[in-house]
Amino acid sequence: MENFKTQDIISLESSYGAHNYHPLPVVFSRALGAKVWDVEDVEYLDFLSAYSAVNQGHCHPKIIEALTTQANKLCLSSRAFYNDVFGKYAKFVTEYFGFEMVLPMNTGAEAVETALKLARKWGYMKKKIPENHAIILTASGNFHGRTIGIVSFSTDPDSRNGFGPFVPNIGSICPVSKKEIEYGSVEDLEAALKQHGKHVAAFLIEPIQGEAG
Repeated sequence: MENFKTQDIISLESSYGAHNYHPLPVVFSRALGAKVWDVEDVEYLDFLSAYSAVNQGHCHPKIIEALTTQANKLCLSSRAFYNDVFGKYAKFVTEYFGFEMVLPMNTGAEAVETALKLARKWGYMKKKIPENHAIILTASGNFHGRTIGIVSFSTDPDSRNGFGPFVPNIGSICPVSKKEIEYGSVEDLEAALKQHGKHVAAFLIEPIQGEAG
């Protein structure tokens, strides 16, 4: 593999990897800070930063040190057990951001799915929405992930085509009026809340729209 060139590696991935992405034709081999190098040792500046997952820079020395130190001691413990790190982390992050509690997730999609469940549970327990009638509204042009629940929000054909039927009562289309809530339109949101407000458990919005916006 060490002698493989860019096109060799792209062809290998195309032959054996599922085609759920269409990457740019650059093969990363190593990285440091804002810079990455491909297999031919061509240097690039990474402005994508793994969709913000490495905004701190590639191979940040403090993160590498913390990761390797912990991995050499305990790599993984499920939530079926306690460990000696999570409680300290939970205390720090909640106090730092001013929240009561924290529920860490591996991915943004998991975070959004959990938020949907929390919103529905709150709607039924606190707002007294009739069971199975909760509505969660979004805006057009959203992108929150690729699970079935989340693509039910989407107005992007690439995210939806071939994956229905979708989860009812969630998304940017009002269930009764069938009017779409346009991103940035307060009037559209007000009209939706006026018509469906007693059944609305949440409104999910991106402050700055990303992939689909």
